[in-house]
Amino acid sequence: YYIACAKRLDWGYVDHPPLSIALLTATRATLGDSLLALRLPAAGAAALTVFLTGLIARALGAGRGGQLLAALAMAVAPQLLAMSSFFSMNALELAIWALLQWLAVRLLLGGAPHLWLVFGLVAGLGLLNKYSVGLFAAAFVAGLLCTPQRRLLATPWLGLGGALALLVFAPHLWWQHANGWPTLEFMANATATKNVHLGPLEFLAGQVTLAHPLAAPLWLAGLAGLCVAPRFAALRPLGIAYLVAFAILVAQGGKVYYLSPIYPVLFATGATWLAAAAQARAWRWPLPLAAGLLLVGGLVTAPLAIPILPPASHVAYAAAIGLGPPRMENNRQAALPQHIADRYGWQELADAVAIAADRLPPAERARAVVLGRNYGEAGAVEVLGDGLPRAISGHNSYWMWGPGELHPDDPVIVIGLDPARLAEAFTSVEVVTTAHCEWCMPYERDLPISLARGLRRPLDELWRQLKRFI
Repeated sequence: YYIACAKRLDWGYVDHPPLSIALLTATRATLGDSLLALRLPAAGAAALTVFLTGLIARALGAGRGGQLLAALAMAVAPQLLAMSSFFSMNALELAIWALLQWLAVRLLLGGAPHLWLVFGLVAGLGLLNKYSVGLFAAAFVAGLLCTPQRRLLATPWLGLGGALALLVFAPHLWWQHANGWPTLEFMANATATKNVHLGPLEFLAGQVTLAHPLAAPLWLAGLAGLCVAPRFAALRPLGIAYLVAFAILVAQGGKVYYLSPIYPVLFATGATWLAAAAQARAWRWPLPLAAGLLLVGGLVTAPLAIPILPPASHVAYAAAIGLGPPRMENNRQAALPQHIADRYGWQELADAVAIAADRLPPAERARAVVLGRNYGEAGAVEVLGDGLPRAISGHNSYWMWGPGELHPDDPVIVIGLDPARLAEAFTSVEVVTTAHCEWCMPYERDLPISLARGLRRPLDELWRQLKRFI
């Protein structure tokens, strides 16, 4: 789907802003379409996130041991490993939040006021990647208002930084306005029907899992330090920012991983506190012990976050150690966690569609389209289906791209829809084959591939009914 978006560069899409797509376009233009090339930006963003976590610890006064411990905690976090193993805006989000936290620490510790301009520029770019940067900015301002550091709000540099962020973000806002604010509809639908709503304790348990259970003492100590320790009094706004962001996400039914980008500053603070406590007592063992536990624990959980095991081995391994990701969506779950299961079945789907397309005479095949229920199916046909008819869908940005030229007598290859339901819209429906995959998500398993002809109703009416922003 991201590659499909990259073929249609714009200032916005239904379910994400344009920055990640622009980066993907540049990557494909310079490095090609290999998996290594496509995933390199995500891996680079993860490396930058780890480096910035150590840099934050350094800004807090940690020595080399504390800096390395903070960076290691970030490096083994299952959420970072999972998100950096494929291209998406989420991997970039981790690095952008980490950079904003480093700038926030610098400002809170008396850095030059003009750093607000840099903060605004990074925030603006972050908003062009994912709106969640607005959550961090709002939570940080709330933290400033609740502490004596509110004096920083009086500087004109902050206003200039905010104006710069808005200027950078403005083209996307204009795109939203021009297209009827589709992302607001998308977000409302996702919150109402797609996302799992968790209570505070369940949401907290999800944080422990995604940041790594063995790292919990470190980031909880960091949070406590930011909130109450005299040593970190100047950084109190960041502790309050965590609590505010946590409360907002729980209240709005946000996914558990939405809070994951805020952990660099917590890891850095916890590692700085541990290093200082050990130094005060002339103890040499706390940092090596903590690092050793995190390293071993990270090796244990890494196969759950990244697809380094065959599917059957992954399922057996997860059952053996009794760990798995928190549930985030209201879908029937697969044997594999969703972020891995979603990588299976796409080539099999494209191959099944090819069987149906091969049934068509050349003249009909040239006019045919493939209708997918969602952007994953349409994207698989468009990217993996060499020579297949044009893919369309009513899902998210594919709906905005429209059905193109489609006449009532043109054949439509339909993925996954009930043939009985199709008969209401077409005069002729034939199930040609079934797309089977063993390890994909249940709603992508054993999909009928139908050949439909004779559209019964006007295309614009049907297209309005197919619209699905979620």
